[in-house]
Amino acid sequence: MKKNTAAVFIFCTVLFFKGSGYCQPKEKNTVETETIQVTAQKQKENINDVPISITVFNASKINDKKIDSLKDAADFVPNLMIFQHGHSGLSTPTTRGINAPAKSLSTSTGLFIDGVPILMAPGFENDLLDVERIEILRGPQGTIYGTGTEAGAINIITAEPDNNFRGKISTQLGEDRKEQFTMNLSGPVKKDRLFLGISGNYYKKDGFMEHTETGNTLDDRKYWSTKARLKWKPSEKLDTSLIISTRREDSGMGRMNLGKNGAAMAHIQKPEDRKTSVNDYASETTPETDLQALKLEYKINPELRLISVSTNWLYKDYMKKDFDGSTLKIKHSEKRDKHRKISQELRFDYQSDKTKWLVGLYCDKAENKMDINFTSMFPANNSASQKDIDSATYAAFMNFTYPLLTRLSLIAGIRYEKENQDFKDKILKTKRDDSWENITPKIALEYSITPKIMTYASASKGYRSGDFNWTATDPAYYVYDQEELWSYELGAKTSLFSNRITLSTAAYIMDISDMQVDEGISPLISHTTNAAEATSKGIEFEVMFRPSRTLSFSVGYGYSNIEFDKFSDSAGDYKDNKAPFAPEYNFNIGGQYRSPKGLYAGADLTGCGKMYFDKANKYSRDSYEIVNAKIGYETESFDLYLYGKNIFDAKYDSEGYFQGFWDVYS
Repeated sequence: MKKNTAAVFIFCTVLFFKGSGYCQPKEKNTVETETIQVTAQKQKENINDVPISITVFNASKINDKKIDSLKDAADFVPNLMIFQHGHSGLSTPTTRGINAPAKSLSTSTGLFIDGVPILMAPGFENDLLDVERIEILRGPQGTIYGTGTEAGAINIITAEPDNNFRGKISTQLGEDRKEQFTMNLSGPVKKDRLFLGISGNYYKKDGFMEHTETGNTLDDRKYWSTKARLKWKPSEKLDTSLIISTRREDSGMGRMNLGKNGAAMAHIQKPEDRKTSVNDYASETTPETDLQALKLEYKINPELRLISVSTNWLYKDYMKKDFDGSTLKIKHSEKRDKHRKISQELRFDYQSDKTKWLVGLYCDKAENKMDINFTSMFPANNSASQKDIDSATYAAFMNFTYPLLTRLSLIAGIRYEKENQDFKDKILKTKRDDSWENITPKIALEYSITPKIMTYASASKGYRSGDFNWTATDPAYYVYDQEELWSYELGAKTSLFSNRITLSTAAYIMDISDMQVDEGISPLISHTTNAAEATSKGIEFEVMFRPSRTLSFSVGYGYSNIEFDKFSDSAGDYKDNKAPFAPEYNFNIGGQYRSPKGLYAGADLTGCGKMYFDKANKYSRDSYEIVNAKIGYETESFDLYLYGKNIFDAKYDSEGYFQGFWDVYS
């Protein structure tokens, strides 16, 4: 097998069809950058009219840049990183330096799939099936979206079926026995009334963790997902959609191994790079996700709509893990998680030529069950826990846009939200409960210097809910409170030369109080507390340039500096240290050529700055750069591509993860 191979070369074939055997033409002769409509504020708007720092991927851009996951998308978004913690189904986003720990039941950046909220690290990964658009919003979005959006929000909007019959089939074959098959099909069941869209994805790929004795790989991954969308329009005023999707994964051991400190603690030699001798305990991870959403939209009149979004999300995971990565039984685990959230949102949406407003109510109920057992040849390493956390959230919110002058508009909003949580430890027979409430206002001024140049200034509040320290025995540490921040932002958006050049830029500063951090209580005990204060400041910009019908170039850059203003514990003082999981910068530079005769070529350079894993800034991942490339031939009915990801085999492993206990492989 190939050793430490990061580059992936793939053949990809895509077939398109539309109508009764007719092909769907591609728009290859336009010069201008298209006008993008977004729903970032839950109302349809031109992206250049939204006073938010936002990156949007449409279906064409997703295909051109070979974006298969949210991790791929983050590589092209200023000040966004999604860190994969070595296990399938466990990823955490960092936006503008703000990251929520993987062990918590909250996120700093919320994920919404057709209105379904996914607000914790488990299940944050998602297949991009028949996606119409991905919107990535930076800065606090709690006014409209609520908890879990302290630093930003990600909206995935899938394509709606309509009267046009269309479909797509894609097959991919590549290095390390990669196989992928995707399809989507949509069209009318009854013209103008009933429509159906279905899509599916199957993925299989060998891993790169080698068993030292057999030579086999132990981190192979295989998953499949499906989605169906049934749309019914019984009248011109009522529009209903039922969305159902599932995802199943079957993976081996995680893409991680014992680091230097982990091997020393286990009294064994540090494993070789991407190699393991484990053979006494077969590691596996089998995350499953099911979600359903019912969306109702009723047009009361041409300007006013009533919208209802009802959702049900279920995530389950079974994992067996050999924590020592050796033939010894030093520490093995078996874990079962189950997370369910049922939510309901009801809102009125008003849009006229001069004003826009949105008012709504929201509630949800969540059930989280987490059972884990550790077994070892050493009695001190044996333990078991069974914990349940139930919560209920209630909120009311409003947002409006009002023109003060011809070129000056006021955007303001406010949200009140309350969350109740109950914690139960079934083994220790303990119960705890607490509640948190918050008011998250936002105010912005939008000024159009010219019809093509818009500037804005905003101030908004963000927060992350409190939670419980599951292992705490001291009542003083049973619960930690919510984290809060105030964000101040200046930005501008412009389009020039018949939209051949578009530019967006923003600068921000965030004051973070009651920051949730890992505080060392003693040399052997640490808990999450609100012991820190911090400041995050940065800039970001994106440029798109189309000099001709065939050429286009893009540049994106984000700089983020987040430091502790105050934070100390029993192990030291961390003032002026960088916050963990917060890269200093990221960037992307890309170009593509698309000939009217069908030839396509594109390349992207992406990079990420140095990032620390711990509050003491002792362990870190160095900066890295990755080059992707793609060439192909496109017709009206099929495309054929050859592409490579990380073609220069850059290595960006996370050595020193979890206080040096693990190495997470790139």
